[in-house]
Amino acid sequence: MSEIKMKKVLILAYDFPPYVSVGGLRPYNWYRYLKEFNIEPIVVTRQWSNTYGNFLDYIAPSDNKSEVVESTEFGKIIRAPHNPNLANRIMLRHGENKWYVLRRGISAFYEFSQFLFPIGPKAEVYFAARNYLKNNKVDAIIATGDPFILFNYASQLSKEFQTPWIADYRDPWTTNKTNFISKYIKPWNWFFERKILKNVSFVTTVDAVFKRKIIEVIGKKSIHILPNGYDPESLEAVKGISQNNKKLKIAFVGTIYEWHPLHSILRTFNDFALKNDSSNFELSFYGINTVAEITELIENEYPILSKYVQIIPKLPNHALMEKLATSNAMLLFNYYAYTGTKIYDYLAIRRKILFCYSNDKEAIALKKQFYNIEESAEDNTSIQTEIIQSTNSGVIVKDANHLMEVLGELQQEFENTGSIACDSHGIEKYSRKIQVEKLAELVKSIHSGL
Repeated sequence: MSEIKMKKVLILAYDFPPYVSVGGLRPYNWYRYLKEFNIEPIVVTRQWSNTYGNFLDYIAPSDNKSEVVESTEFGKIIRAPHNPNLANRIMLRHGENKWYVLRRGISAFYEFSQFLFPIGPKAEVYFAARNYLKNNKVDAIIATGDPFILFNYASQLSKEFQTPWIADYRDPWTTNKTNFISKYIKPWNWFFERKILKNVSFVTTVDAVFKRKIIEVIGKKSIHILPNGYDPESLEAVKGISQNNKKLKIAFVGTIYEWHPLHSILRTFNDFALKNDSSNFELSFYGINTVAEITELIENEYPILSKYVQIIPKLPNHALMEKLATSNAMLLFNYYAYTGTKIYDYLAIRRKILFCYSNDKEAIALKKQFYNIEESAEDNTSIQTEIIQSTNSGVIVKDANHLMEVLGELQQEFENTGSIACDSHGIEKYSRKIQVEKLAELVKSIHSGL
């Protein structure tokens, strides 16, 4: 019986380890597991150094001025050099508060022009992918966005090398209200999105609500939902790590958005500390984007929290998971119509999830003002709640008053047992590896001709 020939797929992924980014975990898991399903991945990304440990790493120049190629048992990684544009060089030299208008103008120029010409810092990914395809044949190209300029690169490469391509949306593009696109550039991006996706073989995305938003722009093409999930390697790595038993540790990881009830959370924890002189807890924020805001709130409004709140910089995913595993409970904000990614990592470490909130007046007001997805009647706005309830993995906290009660219950349980129980079950179906298998089947289903 002849051996089945392994297919090859070229993956354009801007965010990719060692860059610390939730967005980079999705293509990393493709790279890590596709070969198990008879597909060899070749990832084209940029060089990352993590020199600064913050947002500046996204724009910092690479150490090498030429491509770096890595071959492992999982596949191949081609790391293109990165040369920041003038706006980014100004920021690196003078800081984020200098020459703001000039930098925005330069960035707007590249935001528009990059779709007409292969220019700007991200173009090196295109050149590296093109160089590879000149001498190597692949069965498909996958581009994961954002940045969505990668879709343009994949579309162009598909035409030049007669290779089918797949567009993977981690977020909506022009229908996402949080994208910084000026009123002059946004219509062009809408045009580019429709034009670029004309020759796509099919589209993948992470949520039903994102699928609906994509259909609004490109029509009813073949769109498949491949949810995010937890990293099986991370789950295995934290199996032997126990909760700490010194103090009640509640942790949050990732981005905090304007529609998250941050003030309510801090105010409730502050009130809890004031009403419980003997309280022994720690609220830890990992890799957040609102360090200055939280620091200012604590200094000016909730000074008692200064001894209870810890802020930890971004960590590589494996190190982060090990830290989170020592926590007793995890804080999760309501994402309403979509799931986000944090819930899956929380499931993996099997720590009780505190979901905030299901029906809080202040949170609802923030949602009306800042929420970045325009919901429709058909959207399921309780996806996270359903996951938590079906896996028995946490508490659905109604509002700030309910959170105060839950904190009291957790404190009592911790004092009695030295830990917080989490009797979750059925989390295996949320493994990223299962979604990689589905992606592999989609790749195998593509016809060789365009």
